[in-house]
Amino acid sequence: MTYNYMNYSSKIAFPSGVVDYIFLPKDGLKKSSVEELAVSYDKQHIVIITDDHIAALYEPLFKGYKTLVVPALESAKDLHTIGTLCRQLLDLEAGRNTLLIGVGGGVVTDVTGFVASVYMRGIAFGFVPTTLLGMVDAAIGGKNGVNLGLTKNLIGTITQPKFILYDTGFLQTLPNVEWSNGFAEIIKCASIFDAGLFDELAAQNISFYKHDDHALLALIEKSAAWKNNTVIADEKETGVRKLLNFGHTAAHAIENMYELPHGKAVAIGMVIACMVSEEVAGLSAADTERLKKLLQQYHLPVSLSINAAKAMEILRMDKKRKDDLIDYIVLERIGHGAIRSLPFNVVEKALEAYASHN
Repeated sequence: MTYNYMNYSSKIAFPSGVVDYIFLPKDGLKKSSVEELAVSYDKQHIVIITDDHIAALYEPLFKGYKTLVVPALESAKDLHTIGTLCRQLLDLEAGRNTLLIGVGGGVVTDVTGFVASVYMRGIAFGFVPTTLLGMVDAAIGGKNGVNLGLTKNLIGTITQPKFILYDTGFLQTLPNVEWSNGFAEIIKCASIFDAGLFDELAAQNISFYKHDDHALLALIEKSAAWKNNTVIADEKETGVRKLLNFGHTAAHAIENMYELPHGKAVAIGMVIACMVSEEVAGLSAADTERLKKLLQQYHLPVSLSINAAKAMEILRMDKKRKDDLIDYIVLERIGHGAIRSLPFNVVEKALEAYASHN
């Protein structure tokens, strides 16, 4: 493909395919067109999937394109939505030469990637993430999953998109809570990989990054690079990619229970993971407090009243389970995560201790 209006782009080679990462000048996409994004595809072969929020905010962007709209809700990430979208594609006479473009947050990128992976046994797709969470995490790595009841991302595929396009101009309409959601994943990345990034975040705040587009884009690139390098090393998540689940094991057990935004659930999950880490990995209480302080600095919660027994019931269905053990991501220190195969009772003890203090 040729992108004649971008600031710059790079190609990242994963074991299963090459992904173009395209970084536009601020507002570049809205000044150009979706048609330019994929000039090697005829307009009639492009189908856009977006959510009702983005469709309303950026209506002119979708004019003249076949566009399918899903609710901007986590509950839309289910097999019913997948079936509906596949039927709609069939009605549009979409074929194997169709390009799906997912324009939206994590819900949109997940369902777009899933549908593209299974419709007619696989068609091409690309992402235009419109949230910070999507830009630093959800759109990256090829995971495309949907929920089964309260169990997060139990059903899915690992298939890489053809491209991911970054336009930070979309973030101008991002609600404050979604900024915090995105920073939860950036803080996660710093906690497990990059003590220097952790210190940088501690020295700044959301307002700084909102008003300094250069610093924001550098932050997005750094976070994306950490995830890309991890996925390149372990695309199918048999080893080091598991580190990216720091905070997510407990988060996935409580996110749907309490209808929490993903970032807030991950923040709580990281606090619980620190409690486990102090018990089994020698994490200092001081480092736990540093992480909690940073989460609060980015308007993320560190306490929540939870039903530990119910959370544990859901956690026991986690896809990382191995009989009576679960691969759990712990911190040995800030900037250094580790994978530990732990008995469920160790995690249960931490959940109960967390619940008793909140």
